[in-house]
Amino acid sequence: MSDAPTKAFAQRIFSGIQPSGGLTLGNYLGALKRFAVAQDEGIETVYCIVDLHAITVWQDPANLRHATRELAAGFIASGIDPARSILFNQSQVPAHAELAWIFNCVARMGWLRRMTQFKDKAGKHAEEASVGLFAYPNLMAADILAYHATHVPVGEDQKQHLELTRDIAIKFNHDYGVDFFPVVEPVIEGAATRVMSLRDGTKKMSKSDPSDQSRINLTDDADAIASKIRKARTDPEPLPETLEGLEGRAEARNLINIYAALADIAPEEVVAEFGGQGFGAFKPALADLAVSKLSPISAEMGRLMQDVAEIDRILGQGAERANALAEPILMQTREIVGLIRSRG
Repeated sequence: MSDAPTKAFAQRIFSGIQPSGGLTLGNYLGALKRFAVAQDEGIETVYCIVDLHAITVWQDPANLRHATRELAAGFIASGIDPARSILFNQSQVPAHAELAWIFNCVARMGWLRRMTQFKDKAGKHAEEASVGLFAYPNLMAADILAYHATHVPVGEDQKQHLELTRDIAIKFNHDYGVDFFPVVEPVIEGAATRVMSLRDGTKKMSKSDPSDQSRINLTDDADAIASKIRKARTDPEPLPETLEGLEGRAEARNLINIYAALADIAPEEVVAEFGGQGFGAFKPALADLAVSKLSPISAEMGRLMQDVAEIDRILGQGAERANALAEPILMQTREIVGLIRSRG
């Protein structure tokens, strides 16, 4: 698509995480840590727990409620301040679902058929998948555009969906002759945007991996964190003195990236410090660093989960603030497309 709008929109960051249970180091380094840092950049930050996305596949209701609250605890424990950022769960703000329907009528079937994530998730059972799983990129577009967000921190695996969001915004603006929705920009940066498995450096760290040793959970205690790093798969070669020397060494590169992201330094600085040394020296240093950074988070999450009523209160307040932003945008969208609403 082309013909991007020229209107200047106020900068606003939006991002969401699905409450599918079990936050990992990958969630922290790839998202939560960055979300906390973004609060200091002078741009309004809106963070959403996308529980409507979660039900595109069947969820046990009690487990979903627990996962939503645990994710909220993870946001807060990682440094997201509900007073400085808007933190809420998606289903409490009706604009997401209504705007998603409007975007269902803007997006084209061909666009959605090209989404590789649906093909990956549905596999050979595409005919049995829910319509929601097929169309959820339109809901993701609604999540973002309901707030006129201009910047969206995303992982590499979500870039295609963000392109669809841009296409929907451009087509809507073109079809209705308006300059209403911003064309959002992806924010992808840093050494550990994609954190890989501790057992296989070619696969993304995932809570769905059957081996708990493949990941560091944000609920792991200090002993578990240190043990998993000590047992992480490596190779017999010493660490190189340049990043070029990591070519073909997926596990080594992953651990270097994790160290760099936790220490807030460049990977080049890590190999400059540890180049020529074996993993017998590097792993203990990485374990100490990971424990110092992650143990306080797991402890705070545990404390927060002792009072779920307080978590629900925080999410409710966030939803009120989110509604205040989204409702006027939804009202204007309705008027643009010709939907009549009661003025009583």
